[in-house]
Amino acid sequence: MTEFARYPSLEGKSVIVTGGASGIGAATVAAFAAQGAKVGFLDRDAEGAAALKDSIDGSVDYELCDLCDIEALRAGIAALAERHGPATVLANNAARDDRHKWQDVTPEYWDERQATNIRHMFFAIQAVAPGMIASGGGSVINLGSNSWWEAQGGFPAYTTAKSAVHGLTRTMARDLGEHRIRVNTVVPGWIMTERQKELWATPEALEKHLQRQCLPDLIEPVYVARMVVFLASDDAGACTANNFFVEAGST
Repeated sequence: MTEFARYPSLEGKSVIVTGGASGIGAATVAAFAAQGAKVGFLDRDAEGAAALKDSIDGSVDYELCDLCDIEALRAGIAALAERHGPATVLANNAARDDRHKWQDVTPEYWDERQATNIRHMFFAIQAVAPGMIASGGGSVINLGSNSWWEAQGGFPAYTTAKSAVHGLTRTMARDLGEHRIRVNTVVPGWIMTERQKELWATPEALEKHLQRQCLPDLIEPVYVARMVVFLASDDAGACTANNFFVEAGST
């Protein structure tokens, strides 16, 4: 059985995770709760959110909202702050990697994909930053993707949005650094969430993918969550404006 580290600096911290009801987000919520943090998450999946909260032994709460609705996002963050105190950790996790052909992309679909995969990240940072400044610092962890690093095709609106995450991280690290707010990007490889298993993880696709990894094992969501937890902790106190890959050496 794998034994993971405990970070005393996360005890009692107020944490917000976007897209926390399933996949990497759910693993991140559980990982922070295990550290003794007060975890609030945002998601539009009412059934999944309730089930996750019930499954975790710890201080976990959530607000239902569509993250494309920025006013709802702001209201959800404010409601969680009322219950847990202003967040000093934000995990900007929410995204959807729906496949699409470049020939079929309309301006409306393009805008919707950017709203789903990048726009809410900035506005979540904007919403939590004042509380972090008042608290003397904080940590923002944005979830990127190695898909565009590998020049993957089949979803250009998604890979464009995910490449923009790195620009957002770098510029916000500079703007917020004077307030001791650290901003980093975690870059997952192909993570075996239930969604990936149901939609795209065929035996043929997995075999081809494993040939590109240095490590021979498929990656479970918990390992991305562990990197997020580390970057939120005081152990990562000098880490900002950087990329932290969790992709088993995929090329």
